[in-house]
Amino acid sequence: MVVELLPLQTGGALLFLGALVLLVVIAALLSAIEIVDAYEKRALTVFGEYRKLLEPGINFVPPFVSNTYRFDMRTQTLDVPRQEAITRDNSPVTADAVVYIKVMDAKKAFLQVDDYKRATSNLAQTTLRAVLGDMELDDTLNKRQEINARIRQELDEPTDEWGIRVESVEVREVNPSKDVQRAMEQQTSAERKRRAMILEAQGERRSAVEKAEGDKQSEIIRAQGEKQSQILEAQGDSISTVLRAKSAESMGERAIIDQGMETLAEIGQSDSTTFVMPQELTSMVGRYGKHLSGSDVKEDGDSLESLEFDEETRELIGLDDIAEIIGEIDEEAEMDLEAMEQEAQAIKEGKDAGTISDPDDVIEEMDQEFAGDADSGKGS
Repeated sequence: MVVELLPLQTGGALLFLGALVLLVVIAALLSAIEIVDAYEKRALTVFGEYRKLLEPGINFVPPFVSNTYRFDMRTQTLDVPRQEAITRDNSPVTADAVVYIKVMDAKKAFLQVDDYKRATSNLAQTTLRAVLGDMELDDTLNKRQEINARIRQELDEPTDEWGIRVESVEVREVNPSKDVQRAMEQQTSAERKRRAMILEAQGERRSAVEKAEGDKQSEIIRAQGEKQSQILEAQGDSISTVLRAKSAESMGERAIIDQGMETLAEIGQSDSTTFVMPQELTSMVGRYGKHLSGSDVKEDGDSLESLEFDEETRELIGLDDIAEIIGEIDEEAEMDLEAMEQEAQAIKEGKDAGTISDPDDVIEEMDQEFAGDADSGKGS
């Protein structure tokens, strides 16, 4: 029995040993293969000694005695916790920020710093408090870009030694204390009220100026209108006066001419060759000689300028009727119209007044002649 059990025990041990060896080989293979993602690098240590950086892909490392440390090569975001600071003008403020970093040298990040993320975050916190402490309260609220630039500049030098590059720093909020906020709100409210009052005053002043300007323009236009109206009214009165004067003058001359023409008609029917004409008639005959005879009266070889009349004036004073009246005078009277005009002109100018008979004597002589003609007619 003992001899039969011994081969069975030996076969089991060999089977167990083979399985154990297979497990060890599988574990060694798994430990010797490192798969690195495309966006990362890994630091390799063998027996605690730094050997190299494993690149993306499949890498073979010594099994069981190797360790790898992962480094993400993409841009990473670090949230800087809210920090309290006292500004240069002794105003308490709180602020938080976001820092964007990127691993540029994984070997330095592995060998030069324990935890580059925590180290960068702590450095950003202290830098943020320092930058805010060097600025006035108003600057911390208004100059956000300047704060970002100063924090990044302060972080650049130490993080370079760690193989880390600070790509950007953004301060999200800077909040003063509640008491300062209330004071600022009151100041802002007062400033807005002051601006509103200034704008209202400026609006009222502008409105008053524009109203005054409008009233001024209105008065100027009204004055110009009244002035123009007065000028037109005066011109109308002047024109009316002139027309009335011309009308009266023309009517007076018409009456004299009518009366003179009637006298001439009566004289033309008599046998006498001596005529007495009123001075007004001879004067007008000299003035209108061109219209009556077709040519100007001449004296001493010079032309006497006669007046020209438009159609309205000719119709008003009846010049067209004078020619008809003159044509009705008996041609047998043989009146020397040109001599009469010269005589009338001479009388008008005060020449040869002694040769003109007195009108009463002429009328008396004409009556006697008419009486004698009547008696001779009876005797025949």
